[in-house]
Amino acid sequence: MLDSFRQTQEQINASQFMIIILVSLVSSYLAVIFYRFFYESRGTGSQVHRSFPLLGISITTLFIGIQLSIPLSLGLLGALSIIRFRTPIKEPEEIGFIMLVIAASISSATFNFHYIIIMYLVAFVSLLITRSAQMIKFLKRDGVLVITMSDEAAEASMGTLLEYLRSNLRWVRMESSSSRDGTTSLQLAFSGLNGEVTSFQQGLRKLAEIKTISVFLDRPGGIR
Repeated sequence: MLDSFRQTQEQINASQFMIIILVSLVSSYLAVIFYRFFYESRGTGSQVHRSFPLLGISITTLFIGIQLSIPLSLGLLGALSIIRFRTPIKEPEEIGFIMLVIAASISSATFNFHYIIIMYLVAFVSLLITRSAQMIKFLKRDGVLVITMSDEAAEASMGTLLEYLRSNLRWVRMESSSSRDGTTSLQLAFSGLNGEVTSFQQGLRKLAEIKTISVFLDRPGGIR
């Protein structure tokens, strides 16, 4: 085992170390591009991509050091075990991007550059598929309609209301229905409202004694 560590130390000179660090840095910036293209527009993340370049080169250097020294590797295991990161991860996708940077850094430190290329190609394709699926769902639905009424009114006019909704909307689906303290609340996803929102609400009120009607749009610019 000691011979293998000495061979590794002899193989890594200053120029090779610079190449490894540059590959790790480029792959980290590529992860930044992925993050900004696919998820930054949400505006709810913690902007974790700003740490990717430093995170990538530091992890690469750590793993090179671990390969070159057994005592150092044991010391790092003990030192890193007491580190606790308190920065909140606001979206689960951010964990995936951090793991992408870590995997690329480890591949750079172990001279497996072809693994980085394959990993980023697969990651790019998977992100495109995920985004396309989200866009299909996004384009299918215009918003959510929430209607509240008394339990008696809901029981008497539910069929008439659903018929009215199907005739005035291109697509409608019941998401949830709840009843509490004598009040029924209906939540429906919809798309393609025919006519003005005000006329639509007035038509609903003529069919039943509705307490409130709320329309929440998924996109800016109104209903198509």
